[in-house]
Amino acid sequence: MESSLALGRLELTNSSAAVGVSLTPQLSGGPSAIEKYGQRPQGQAHLNGCVPLSHQVAGHKYGVDKVGILQHPDGTVLKQLQPPPRGPREMQFYSMVYAEDCCDPCFLELKNHVPKYYGIWSSPDNPHDLYLKMEDVTRRFIKPCIMDVKLGQQSYNPFASQEKREQQIRKYPLMEEIGFLVLGMRVYKLCTDTFETYDQHYGRRLVKDTIKDGLAKFFYNGVSLRKDAVSASIFRVRRILRWFESQQQLTFYASSLLFVYEGLPSCSSSPPLSSLFKKEVEYNNNSIQVSVPWGCSLTSIYTNHTEGGHCGKGHLHGNSVDAETKLKGYVVDEAEGWRSEPEVEVRMIDFAHVFASESHDHGYIYGLKHLLMVLEQILCEAA
Repeated sequence: MESSLALGRLELTNSSAAVGVSLTPQLSGGPSAIEKYGQRPQGQAHLNGCVPLSHQVAGHKYGVDKVGILQHPDGTVLKQLQPPPRGPREMQFYSMVYAEDCCDPCFLELKNHVPKYYGIWSSPDNPHDLYLKMEDVTRRFIKPCIMDVKLGQQSYNPFASQEKREQQIRKYPLMEEIGFLVLGMRVYKLCTDTFETYDQHYGRRLVKDTIKDGLAKFFYNGVSLRKDAVSASIFRVRRILRWFESQQQLTFYASSLLFVYEGLPSCSSSPPLSSLFKKEVEYNNNSIQVSVPWGCSLTSIYTNHTEGGHCGKGHLHGNSVDAETKLKGYVVDEAEGWRSEPEVEVRMIDFAHVFASESHDHGYIYGLKHLLMVLEQILCEAA
């Protein structure tokens, strides 16, 4: 594994076994500009028709902070490159994962969990201002509900100064115990056709006794809990967990998961609002599915469909992987068999603090497992 740091630019060496990421004591860490995706652009145009990304739930905003996020007229998002070493490190991470000659199975699988990367972009009028050009994960959604969750037991990298470490710990002293932090979210309310927003201060107020209810707010549309979105989110987070458990090459600090689901039910197939108040609800609020009792897990739904079993409460642990794999991309419909899954995305974002490793990323894995446990509790205790 080779690594080097030249002229302030982090260089990554791609190989079939691992990728080298430079680690030097000078790297003091610092707040990062995280990819925060929103809806379609509004407001005054900026560089070559680009506008500040609207509906940003957290992170640095263009025109307010030194760096920020723009939306390109072609629908992609532009993340302004941060100062060295964070910006070059993130750029090289994306370049490595999306290298044309990449053949490492670890990074090929990682592509499924990060936004698509289209290279470096700059305006002809400001060629020295560089941007990472990436997929807008929310673009296909009409009323995107968005949540940013920082993962891991610490939000500073191994080379951060003592001052930086103490600053990050003060922001959320429970990070080590809980393993994740809600940085912001916006939730579509069905009856009022409006969004409710929650900022980083909301997430920092969540403690062990309130984290479940605090996270559940993201899935409540003012009429019912979006159990379909919770179930699909669990499935996607479990896929990311399996990737982390399979790799020992990279460690992630101050990285986030971006959750997005469609807040607007399907006009052609959604149940009437009155039916959403019933104790028996549709599994997928976007299309009429087989009715299941509150608290059913993905595994229970699969068992109920294949064996006629009773759908009871329970966590998605033990031998649930096979059932989840079979449910991948589908939900059950009694009349039509398998139907397409609800509109949900869960992507890893923000890679300004990614470092080489020779062991599992225990902090991130801890956060993922606790996040899954909370999501499963939300699903099973809904009533």
